[in-house]
Amino acid sequence: MTFLSILCALLIEQLKPLRADNLIYAEIKHFAMRMEGWFNAGDASNGRMGWVLVILLLVGPTALISFLLYHYQLVFIAFAWNVLIVYLTLGFRHYSHYFSSIQVALSAGDEAGARALLSEWVRIDTVGMEASEVARIAVEKSLVTTHRNVFGVFFWFLIVGPAGAVMYRVSEYLARAWNEPDHMRNEAFGQFAARAFYWIDWLPVRLTAVAFAVVGNFEDAIYAWRNFAHRWNDEARGIILSAGGGAMGVRLGTPNENASKVLPPDAATVDSTYSEVEVMPGEEPNARALQSTVGLVWRALLLWMLLLLLLSGAVGLANIGQAA
Repeated sequence: MTFLSILCALLIEQLKPLRADNLIYAEIKHFAMRMEGWFNAGDASNGRMGWVLVILLLVGPTALISFLLYHYQLVFIAFAWNVLIVYLTLGFRHYSHYFSSIQVALSAGDEAGARALLSEWVRIDTVGMEASEVARIAVEKSLVTTHRNVFGVFFWFLIVGPAGAVMYRVSEYLARAWNEPDHMRNEAFGQFAARAFYWIDWLPVRLTAVAFAVVGNFEDAIYAWRNFAHRWNDEARGIILSAGGGAMGVRLGTPNENASKVLPPDAATVDSTYSEVEVMPGEEPNARALQSTVGLVWRALLLWMLLLLLLSGAVGLANIGQAA
């Protein structure tokens, strides 16, 4: 049922993608903001209490409904419930129109149009940005968004069911909403949300990186992952971008955030000869890199679906064997 639920949800989303600003997401965001307003007293313990309460209030009912449907053996309704939850928690097509439009603009040489689209998508100043930089940021945004909106959801839906998918997406949102704004970035309130999502996403992010390596250039992906992922301040982002860039042969990110300058033992001062750090292998991003990203994501998606199919088949055969 897990494989069929995900397959049906993916097909429905291809035909009728859910807008990123839909009413359900808006209500969840409003609820999270209210909880932050109620609990945020600048203390880490309040942030922990607020996070747990939000998760319980949103994940608890989902888990209860799933339990009741399976307990009373309402198989078809349970299947429909699974499809609905996966459809609501997936975000495969939320921002694909931005990515596709940027790809078309860059291919046509319309750099101004590509910069405008990127600015609207990622909310950054793109004035005067070169085409390679536009392509790089678009590819990075796409890879990270795909992991968090698709592969992370797949993993937790497989492990826990609908409640797992809801928990993953809600915890990901809280980690962003309670830490990203400038007025909260250094506050203790959002620290627990960020740390909780780090551990929730610890295994999924590595499985996504492995999937990118398997369906792309395996050696370069593993090399980039091992040697460059730690240079990002955000470990999860570093793993996704280094592995994804290595798999495509594209140089992503500015992975020198944590890179120290290498000096000879007897050097007393920093010399320009040794101030450069090793850069990631690969080509500079361009319009072709966006097409490579589409191929990489789809191949990784097919790999996940194949593994889910094999796992579902193995579980089904095991159940038949026990029944016999």
